[in-house]
Amino acid sequence: MELSSQMILFATVVESESFSAAARSLGHSPSAVSRQIGHLEDRLKVRLLNRSKHGLSLTEEGRAFYERCADLAARVSEAETMATSISGHPTGTLRIVATVAFGKAQLLPILPAFMRRYPDLNIALEVTDRKIDLAGEGIDVAIRFTEQVDDSYAVARKLARNRRVICAAPSYLKRYGTPRTRQELRDHNCLRLSTVMRWNDWHLESPDGEGAMLLTGNFEANSADAIYHAALAGIGIARLSTYLIDDDLKSGRLVRLLPDYADDGSDILALYSEKRNLAPRVRAFIDYLVEHFGTVPPWEREA
Repeated sequence: MELSSQMILFATVVESESFSAAARSLGHSPSAVSRQIGHLEDRLKVRLLNRSKHGLSLTEEGRAFYERCADLAARVSEAETMATSISGHPTGTLRIVATVAFGKAQLLPILPAFMRRYPDLNIALEVTDRKIDLAGEGIDVAIRFTEQVDDSYAVARKLARNRRVICAAPSYLKRYGTPRTRQELRDHNCLRLSTVMRWNDWHLESPDGEGAMLLTGNFEANSADAIYHAALAGIGIARLSTYLIDDDLKSGRLVRLLPDYADDGSDILALYSEKRNLAPRVRAFIDYLVEHFGTVPPWEREA
């Protein structure tokens, strides 16, 4: 047992006036309490208690030491009370990291309602597609996709399925034609992501069992958000998430290609470092995300 814990135990014994009473209040056995007080005396090399058939009494050294122990016990109790009182009221700074595309398209629009719900919270948001270190960088919550997760210590909470489809702008299709089959994609300029190589393995599942295909093109970028804008500009064909392009498909700014193929092999995840004793701000934010995205995410709901 650490010295601080032994000091608090000693204060409890003195105030309870016996090992048995202290043991009952703490849920320990009297022998365990007596043994720890003995270890404390050995550590300090001084007798703190006189033991007799009439009970316990403090030595002169024990009386002086008890004052320090009682002060420590009071400070710990005060800290516990404070922590308990704020456990349901998130405060402080919530540090969030999100991918650029998801942060801009889905996270930023829902933050105002969250901040109104918890007005004592400050938000520090970084939108980036770089590799991150949750614990090392002091990040509370990161929004990432399945293929970006390589931290075995991270706790992952699924927010939604990440459905990706193949698409292109009408201007590109007018110039280069519309691919009708999986094989015809090889003759087109397919846009690539430079930061996550697995993202470029377009896993196109179909009834005939065809799988991943690594496509090539003359344009790459370090963010799915940049790929999205490149597709809108007519540079090439992209595989993009429906959370990002749903409105563009409905408006005709982008055209879905190969509609019989689907890529549902990725999830949108909320990552955090600890599962137990989450800070109130982290728990509140995770609960808010789950509440917002629900069983069917907003971009897949019927109007």
